[in-house]
Amino acid sequence: MAPPSKYTPEFREEAVQIALRSSKTISETARDIEVNSETLRGWVKKYQKQNEPAAGTSLTLDERARLKEQDRRIRDLEMENAFLKKAAAYFARDPR
Repeated sequence: MAPPSKYTPEFREEAVQIALRSSKTISETARDIEVNSETLRGWVKKYQKQNEPAAGTSLTLDERARLKEQDRRIRDLEMENAFLKKAAAYFARDPR
């Protein structure tokens, strides 16, 4: 059985928040708060794993169909936009 941790959960949470908000590396942050860098890195990984959105959530059939339709509409609108830009450039040329 592992010995009890000398760091409180509150300290761990605060250390993780400092590491995530800081522009410093995890090693530099760990040095600043006097914690082993691998310990802090483990806390950060655990926090990120617990707070990341579920990767297993997939789209329903209706959502996929709607997304596919929106992608098609975006492509069509981008092509129309490109054509209109070319037409505007053609008609804006000096007629000399």
